[in-house]
Amino acid sequence: MEFNVFTQAQEFEDKAKPFLTEHEDVYSLFYGVLQGIKAGRYENPFMATIEVNDRIVALLQMTPPHPINLIVIDETRIDDILTLAAHELSKRKLPIQSAVGVKSVVTAFSEKWQETAKCKARLLMDQGLYRLDQVDQSLEKSPGSWRYARKDEAPLLAHWFKAFEKDTGLKNSPMEAIKEKVNQFLEDEEVFFWEDQGKIVSMMKKARPSERGVTVSFVYTPNEARGKGYARTMVAAGSEELLKTYDFCVLYTDMMNPTSNKIYQEIGYQKIADSIHVEFVLEEGL
Repeated sequence: MEFNVFTQAQEFEDKAKPFLTEHEDVYSLFYGVLQGIKAGRYENPFMATIEVNDRIVALLQMTPPHPINLIVIDETRIDDILTLAAHELSKRKLPIQSAVGVKSVVTAFSEKWQETAKCKARLLMDQGLYRLDQVDQSLEKSPGSWRYARKDEAPLLAHWFKAFEKDTGLKNSPMEAIKEKVNQFLEDEEVFFWEDQGKIVSMMKKARPSERGVTVSFVYTPNEARGKGYARTMVAAGSEELLKTYDFCVLYTDMMNPTSNKIYQEIGYQKIADSIHVEFVLEEGL
């Protein structure tokens, strides 16, 4: 079993692409981040394969300080694969703060990494991954219409970004970092607003486009506009627009929030995988 590290994103993609394109929906996060690495959006990316007789059995990817993303292709060897992965990652002293991926794989890796790195694991997000191929046309819509966010609306978007982090329990980003992200979102025309009677009441954004699919993320409605179906209508309309270009949309939901899971299923999203995001901390930090 060989652990191979890549410094060239194109070379890594050539190795990983056959599997990723076959499972583009389940591994959309991995594939989308890889496109970002190729575009030079991340500093010091880590890319590796685990191979047996030139056959890939696992893929690993990390863009510090973001989580390491692990894919185990040959699940019959999962224990040996993750034992080797933990050993090699530790040997290279990579700054692994968290891990994300299919629940069964990350759970198993977490056990290995806690033992190897002498740390403890804390669940950050227990998520469902959903796929949409067609919006349910019988869905009742809220009043209003969608449009792309404008560059002059960056202050509102930055405010909502901060509120979204608070609502979802994410770590607070520095405002300068938020402004930088927001400006990029707007430059790339990734943000959709839902507007009712001239007032912006909900939003979503597209993220990580791959060959056939795209991710729906950052679904947010401010407190004063909630309970009116705006988020459901926004995601339905935005997803329908994206499906004009892509074969499918995917999105992640908080499995502890039955309301959001119900809303997305009403639109036509169907669950295809369980995913978790686990943070690694020193024992005294728990």
